[in-house]
Amino acid sequence: MDYVDKTLECQDCSASFTFSAEEQSQFASRGYVNEPKRCNECRTTRKQQRNGGSFGFQQRREMFPAVCAECGISTHVPFEPRQDRPVYCRECYDKVRLPTR
Repeated sequence: MDYVDKTLECQDCSASFTFSAEEQSQFASRGYVNEPKRCNECRTTRKQQRNGGSFGFQQRREMFPAVCAECGISTHVPFEPRQDRPVYCRECYDKVRLPTR
């Protein structure tokens, strides 16, 4: 199918943008049937808002230093350790969590 450049209006900022023949071909090859509703700038802004401004990458989780209660090595865990609960390194946690039968 031959595609021709189209001029569309962004639903967010009302600016005109071009939906190129190449983009139309890519949309069709991916099975998309609807034309884009937003210009590239508004699409990028919307993605940032949805993903917390990280362009699809999750923000790094805060890690806390700890000492494994089983083997005694230093490790980091994604929660703040408390004195009344044991903390395990990855290897020891797997052993404790998945006991052998």
